[in-house]
Amino acid sequence: MATVGGNILLVLAVVSSRTLHTPMYFFLCHFSMLEIGYTTNIVPRLLQSFLEGGVVISLVSCLAQFYVFASLAAAECLMLSAMSYDRYLAICHPLHYPVLMSTWYCGCLATGAWFSGFFFSAFTLALAAPLSLCPGPRVIDHYFCDFAPVVRLFCGEVWVMWGAGVSISGCLTLTPFLLIVTSYVFILRAVLRIPSGHGRQKAFSTCSSHLSVVAVFYGTLIVVYVAPTDHMAPLLRKAFSVLYTVLTPMVNPIIYSLKNQEVKWALRRLWRRLL
Repeated sequence: MATVGGNILLVLAVVSSRTLHTPMYFFLCHFSMLEIGYTTNIVPRLLQSFLEGGVVISLVSCLAQFYVFASLAAAECLMLSAMSYDRYLAICHPLHYPVLMSTWYCGCLATGAWFSGFFFSAFTLALAAPLSLCPGPRVIDHYFCDFAPVVRLFCGEVWVMWGAGVSISGCLTLTPFLLIVTSYVFILRAVLRIPSGHGRQKAFSTCSSHLSVVAVFYGTLIVVYVAPTDHMAPLLRKAFSVLYTVLTPMVNPIIYSLKNQEVKWALRRLWRRLL
């Protein structure tokens, strides 16, 4: 509830404040909506699992949960790269920024992130259609239907689905990360050329929230999916997954509200209106 409520408040604060009707906050609203979908897809069954000690889930529901999870995760990576590109244009090309980052172009970037996430995840899931389920009890030793537990449910040429899934997820996570790093390399070069200390501080402050979110998101992502976990206890692996799927969406509104003075003012005005 805290995660959903925090992200909804963030979206309402941006929508209700005309001063925040800029590309940076436009992407932030989309990112918050992705986080809301992320949380509502996973947390209800997670809580049910903790309370009941185990949950029976149909194959269709399991595949649907995996599809939504994978789609939103991929869209988040792409949205973060769009946000970094926005910061790159704002700092490195300030005179051309209003033209380059037009309302139409912002809409195209956001729509492309949503569409790409859901399209490529659907392609991965479609590869499971010709596969048959393995005989015997089908137990998922995880608190939600992630990619690896879902693939283990099937028998046959699962290497096709496994290979395609790893390749697509790698492209949809690594490519945006490289774009983010490249954008901030150019941003750093541009900021260091600013002669005044106040100007440098102002430029860095516009990027600090986004950098914090990227660090939390990709940090937990790397721990869960990239770092070697073969010898890690299953319970510890699940705990790291909780950090990635539950903690990250919860801290993002906190990061943006604590590090951004404009968001603080918008939240205060929204709170006064609600009261």
